[in-house]
Amino acid sequence: MKTYPNPLSLFLLLLLFSCHSEPKDHVHDAKSIQGTAAAAEIAKDTVKLAAADAKTILSRKEVPVLCYHQIRDWKASDSQRAHDDIIPPANFREHIKMLADSGYHTILPDQLYDYLNYGKKLPAKPIMITFDDTDLDQYTVGAAELKKYGFKGVFFIMTVSIGRPRYMSKAQIKELSDQGHVIASHTWNHKNFAQFTDEDWDIQIDKPTQTLEKLTGKKVEYFAYPYGVFKAANLHKLKEHGFKAAFILSTPMDPVNPIYTIRRIIDPGRYTAKNLYNSLQKSFNKKKDAAVVAK
Repeated sequence: MKTYPNPLSLFLLLLLFSCHSEPKDHVHDAKSIQGTAAAAEIAKDTVKLAAADAKTILSRKEVPVLCYHQIRDWKASDSQRAHDDIIPPANFREHIKMLADSGYHTILPDQLYDYLNYGKKLPAKPIMITFDDTDLDQYTVGAAELKKYGFKGVFFIMTVSIGRPRYMSKAQIKELSDQGHVIASHTWNHKNFAQFTDEDWDIQIDKPTQTLEKLTGKKVEYFAYPYGVFKAANLHKLKEHGFKAAFILSTPMDPVNPIYTIRRIIDPGRYTAKNLYNSLQKSFNKKKDAAVVAK
């Protein structure tokens, strides 16, 4: 006589089998989902935004960039021309206060670079404040005044001057860097960029970069041309020597390499705060010439 399994036993056996087999499938599915998500996240992280072309960069609204040299009272021996490059401390303080009262927010070169290249957002009323030539008063007066308003600046250092009388010391430059200001390059001894020889790329560019990077412990990726003068044929070399962007003065940006000819204006020492405000509106809010943008 044949015996047949009890229906209840069969049910229990099937239930036991399903309990043991289901988790494996669920674990497999969960791992697949997690793996897919992780792969997507890695892919997202590794995708790099494409940098804008020259036409796009030129079409973006310009961000005001101010340039300062000496911050001291005028001397009888100073020429009238020098009154533009030299700003009395009282005037400088009034101008910086005006910027703060007017709602300007200082930005640093990386922010400007990302805006120009990738269209990333900037704070309301952005402005960049830069200092050329390593003068001591940029530390004692300039940086001290910026600190009152939570502003940060960019200091373009001429390395031959470091530690000399009336210039900043290594310790002061390091302190500025540690405080969140950007230390950038302004050549070794202020040689005109348009007159560079082959050996000057080492003397005026690479060695100063190495000096500043050793001093601050940070990469040096931005450059300002002495006298604001550049040579279009050599702009591409700045990228080869590690610079992300470079700054001129008031002349037009280069139509081929605008990222290496970002425009600045000098804040003249004879200006009132109102003069400066009006100059910023006039110089950086005007519409670009369509013919220039189209080049």
